[in-house]
Amino acid sequence: MSTFFIALGLSVVGGLGGLLVASVLLLVRDSTRSALVPWLVSYAVGALLGASMLGILPKAFEDLPPTHVLGTLLAGILLFFVLEKLVLWRHCHTHDCEVHDGSVVPVLVGDAFHNFVDGAVIAAAVMTSIPLGVSTAVAVAAHEIPQELGDFAILLHSGYSRGRAMLLNVLSAGASAVGAVAAFAAFDVIPRMLPYFLALAAASFLYVAMADLIPGLHRGRTDASSLRQIVLIAAGIATMLAL
Repeated sequence: MSTFFIALGLSVVGGLGGLLVASVLLLVRDSTRSALVPWLVSYAVGALLGASMLGILPKAFEDLPPTHVLGTLLAGILLFFVLEKLVLWRHCHTHDCEVHDGSVVPVLVGDAFHNFVDGAVIAAAVMTSIPLGVSTAVAVAAHEIPQELGDFAILLHSGYSRGRAMLLNVLSAGASAVGAVAAFAAFDVIPRMLPYFLALAAASFLYVAMADLIPGLHRGRTDASSLRQIVLIAAGIATMLAL
């Protein structure tokens, strides 16, 4: 029971933590926020890569043969590619998003689905080991900050007030707790599926980092300073190592 509440609490940290930081950033000047968001994107890349490659995947390899882990990882990457095509999996940090046309419904549905998966990932990590759950929650929160800022930008650009935009984002972030409960119930009944889901979780982190965030860094759309990108990516990886 204590593991359940830890998983639930960390899923809330992962889902609402990024939203809380994003809401604070909305209070600062636009120029300051524009300078900070690129730094957060680079840091999130390192956190996602570190959590997946140094934390989640090694745990999956402990319980499954390499072919099963890598096969699930490959299937997961292809799955998230399809989900992004269906606008259920997306990661944008401006109102001008290439993944969709900026309409509100796909934003809210996609964000809720994304948060549900993140909550399930955190719960699976906690059921494996609590330190892994903590590092996974931090990685989730780190990549949620720029995404939540993007969601706010899309909603505000569509004419929503700040209060209503915040309410809608809180509701979608709450899906992380639902995902944690669903994962805990499922893996309590079928524990053999847990290492497979860990490989799938690593696929989600790798996909977001390498398909959504890193291309923007290469194009200089989020941060044109290569040295700063490298330093902040390394800081994200170092955080995962420390945790």
